[in-house]
Amino acid sequence: MSSLIRRVACGMSGGVDSAVSAFLLKQKGYEVLGVFMKNWDGRDETGFCSADEDREYAQYACSHLDIPFIEVNFEKDYWHNVFCELIEEYENGLTPNPDVLCNKHIKFNKFFNYVREELGADALATGHYAQSSAGPYLENLDTSKGVKLLKAADTLKDQTLFLSQISQKSLQRTMFPLGGLLKTQVKQMAVSAGMEKLAQKKESMGICFIGKRKFQSFLEEYIEPRPGEFIDIETGKVVGSHKGVQFWTVGQRCHLGGMPHAYYVASICPETQQILVAPGSDHPALYTDLFKAGPPHWIHSEPALLQAMHKQECDYLIQKMDSLTRCTLWKPFNGLEELEVHCSRTARAITPGQYAVFYLGDECLGSAKILSTGPSMFDLDNDPKDNDLDPDSHEIVESRV
Repeated sequence: MSSLIRRVACGMSGGVDSAVSAFLLKQKGYEVLGVFMKNWDGRDETGFCSADEDREYAQYACSHLDIPFIEVNFEKDYWHNVFCELIEEYENGLTPNPDVLCNKHIKFNKFFNYVREELGADALATGHYAQSSAGPYLENLDTSKGVKLLKAADTLKDQTLFLSQISQKSLQRTMFPLGGLLKTQVKQMAVSAGMEKLAQKKESMGICFIGKRKFQSFLEEYIEPRPGEFIDIETGKVVGSHKGVQFWTVGQRCHLGGMPHAYYVASICPETQQILVAPGSDHPALYTDLFKAGPPHWIHSEPALLQAMHKQECDYLIQKMDSLTRCTLWKPFNGLEELEVHCSRTARAITPGQYAVFYLGDECLGSAKILSTGPSMFDLDNDPKDNDLDPDSHEIVESRV
């Protein structure tokens, strides 16, 4: 145990992962504080609120481990720093990532500062599946060298994508006790520690503020319907109508009655409320090999080659269940805080508003919000001029996005 770190605040979510993290910390001899964070009062029409249930489980874990249980409320901060941004992006036809935003603005900012300044904790610990170069308990911490965010040992549970906007300041005082473990090992530890109740609990997969309601019903409470048309990308004809771009995302299937084939969202225009749709789930209009993202957030430091040569090869990930894809990052010479991402292979349904997360080996370098996509394979097939573009020429490709 580091002599600089004695008191650790462990974020208690009510799940097995945070409970086992607290258990491991206590075994290591730390003074552990169990802290439950409430971000949303999401009671549905029946009066059910998942936060109440989560609190009960968190209290149970703290009681079982004989550590203090502390509750802190960040509903106001969550509303202003996360929820309002989400609603604005949905209104603009974007598809935001609430988990990335919550970790950036609340968990590793407001919450992190609270446990450090108000509770006097030397470090924050969470149940995330991630690792850092400082070690699971910051035993290798060297602030002069900085800390890198690394993938978890359990590649299926790795959560570095959601942590890709974390600040260096927070990372230097954050422990990930589960980073070197598999989920199966964590559940076994919970059972061995007498917390079978948590080991058997179903994992929470939804968005906290939606609860058990349908997504469209929830959005209708905050965004006025703005009817628009579905336009067939091949014929330019109207093939249906919708209640607003906020309910749709690129790649989503549109259930349009009376059509000979299924349609999928190819692109969204919030100014006109028109949605271009393509016939078939593998239509070339859904695929591209180029997009812009920014501003980039580098967790440790900007990659050396990108800084020196304005070009960097690495891997990227957008959705947790996707596989890593090789890409080349280009940083413009005009000083704009954005990146051109050239994919090694075409990708389906790259969605503005989502975060592109960049990796070099096991290191999560950081991420950038997707701003726009380049021409689709359908665009290129129907515009001979674009077929002559050199994909290795940064100056030419700049005009394609």
